[in-house]
Amino acid sequence: MNSQKLSFTVHNGDLKAGSNSLCDNALYAKALGYFNALDAPAAFTPGDNDWTDCDRPSNGEFNSLERLDYERLVFFNTKFSLGQRRLAQEVQTAQMCLGINGEVPCLENRRWTVGRVTYATLNIQGSCNNLCDTAPNSKEYTARNAANIAWMKETFKAAKERNSAAVMLISQANPGWDQTDQTRAPLRDPKTLVQTDGQPDGFKDFLLVLRDQAIAFRKPIAYVHGDSHYFRIDKPFLDVQGRRVENFTRVETFGNNAANGTNDVQWVKVSVDPRSREVFSYQPQIVPSNRVAVPAP
Repeated sequence: MNSQKLSFTVHNGDLKAGSNSLCDNALYAKALGYFNALDAPAAFTPGDNDWTDCDRPSNGEFNSLERLDYERLVFFNTKFSLGQRRLAQEVQTAQMCLGINGEVPCLENRRWTVGRVTYATLNIQGSCNNLCDTAPNSKEYTARNAANIAWMKETFKAAKERNSAAVMLISQANPGWDQTDQTRAPLRDPKTLVQTDGQPDGFKDFLLVLRDQAIAFRKPIAYVHGDSHYFRIDKPFLDVQGRRVENFTRVETFGNNAANGTNDVQWVKVSVDPRSREVFSYQPQIVPSNRVAVPAP
């Protein structure tokens, strides 16, 4: 990444595997070193493997809220990004989230505008957004979900006020969009956005507001997430009548060093042209040393 002239970078969560990997302080220190080794400003939003899954026995049985508090201390203790060059960011300072000792600011939720495009990170997690798995926490979910919805709505408001050409939202979780992806995402009715697979639904309320905001914004929107480890770019969002929300694009990034020998630790380069109709274009960047089947060119 440092060999290319990048305006900034964003890591959309999961600093390690979800199981059999400790959530000790050394994990975050190592990740901080990686981020600060990047020449360009480096943004980050947490993933479930970084905190909600840390209460699993194989990860050390940490308190997940304590781990999120620690991430806020390590990665989000200033208004600036990480990286060699720093980028000033807007921060959600309202005490709407929960920490181990009560209400705290959602310091991990960030927003910035570069080249007439507004970007924002949102702390939205896999593992049902903290409503399932080893130690679900509905109070934490309720607070953070309200904060995420508020931050998302404020982001679209700011984009309109700044006459931004597009919006890009970055979070970790794959919330599921329809009935087609049961191996990688929650199943949901694409018109009502109600989850249909019987699992706790930590995403519907957010998705309903996101859909309304996307339709009202009218300009291009990219929603970038990880979680289910399958690189794809598509348009899975439908309106209440089942019509495609055509200004909305989902981008799922790489990010799984799987035990079967398929190494998908790669990155995606986004080119941005505010004068173009779609604004964003995408190019997967395959790291030569991570190839497992095709020789490096």
